[in-house]
Amino acid sequence: MIFDEYYIKSLIRSVHDWPAPGVIFRDITPLFQSPKAQRMVIDSLIQRYVDTEITHIAALDARGFLPGAVIAYALNKPLVLLRKQGKLPAETETETYDLEYGQATIEVQRGALDPGNSVLLIDDLIATGGTLLAAATLIRRLGAHVYEAAAIIDLPDLGGSTKLQDANIPTFTLCAF
Repeated sequence: MIFDEYYIKSLIRSVHDWPAPGVIFRDITPLFQSPKAQRMVIDSLIQRYVDTEITHIAALDARGFLPGAVIAYALNKPLVLLRKQGKLPAETETETYDLEYGQATIEVQRGALDPGNSVLLIDDLIATGGTLLAAATLIRRLGAHVYEAAAIIDLPDLGGSTKLQDANIPTFTLCAF
């Protein structure tokens, strides 16, 4: 199936003033309600990474879990969950970061990655880059390498993809707003 950026963008819902005044939330829920769009997005990401040296897929809580799990399954790679604080059992590594509208903390289980692993980070979108930069910090703390940060949407006006690239993290997105 050929990727149709216009079609994908037409399904992404813009919700103004959510979760805070002045924020435009880009809702990917309609993408996953359309089998055609879901297949287009997931197949495009799978094709990008099918012949790479990635060893693990790391998906960010919570919307990154949707494409991350399917991509890990399709590529036969282990899935590492990067969750909001307090959601993972056992010992974890944590990292706090700034959001567009506050602060948050993510964590990963110790032992989820080993030195030398090559990790693809997956999230729904790149906004200010804080979540993905925190995730990259955790991955590196465990001794692994970030192969690339991938998302469905880039919000370039918020500068996140530039911050990621400045931190030597290659980025890839399917569309931008």
